[in-house]
Amino acid sequence: MTRTGNGDRRLTRRLIQLFTGLVLYGVSMAMMVKSDLGLTPWDVFHQGLSEVTGISFGWVVILLGVPILLLWIPLRQRPGFGTIANLFVVGFAVDGALAVLPAGHGIPARVGYLVGGILVNGLATGLYIGSRFGTGPRDGLMTGIVHRFPKLSIRLVRTAIELIVLGAGFLLGGTAGVGTIGYALAIGPLVHLFLPLCMVPVTRPERLATVD
Repeated sequence: MTRTGNGDRRLTRRLIQLFTGLVLYGVSMAMMVKSDLGLTPWDVFHQGLSEVTGISFGWVVILLGVPILLLWIPLRQRPGFGTIANLFVVGFAVDGALAVLPAGHGIPARVGYLVGGILVNGLATGLYIGSRFGTGPRDGLMTGIVHRFPKLSIRLVRTAIELIVLGAGFLLGGTAGVGTIGYALAIGPLVHLFLPLCMVPVTRPERLATVD
């Protein structure tokens, strides 16, 4: 197998992995919405904005990504192909999943949606980050602040951002609850588990050729 052939196969894998991860990320968000037991901090904010504006959940995810990306400019962050794909695919996926997933009737079904949503979210995060096409708009905001202000830790910046959006979303009517706490406790270990399994090794020439 030639180096070019290996590179093509690796690029194909990265693209499939990226879009699979983004679609699954949207599905995981919809599962947590259907659970009605609490959402991720950002999704509490998305849901709150959706309630206030009447815009669908998915379109709020897409439209909010635009001003967040604008905040990347003073932070000197550069979007990758995965950043732009994330902006659109996740929003369309969550709206599609919300339209087809049945409501969770009863505590067992709702807990199933919640646990399944958190697990799928962890896998989806590993897949899309592991494809090495760039972070999503919200993750990039966090890393951009840390790079711009190196004295601030990732833990501090992420906690501050998520507390702000959680508080704003709750005031707007978003659903915060046991699922929000469960997600906060579980997502780190899940990404720690899935990310090494999903990380695609990429050589330097391939990075340059695929807008990494």
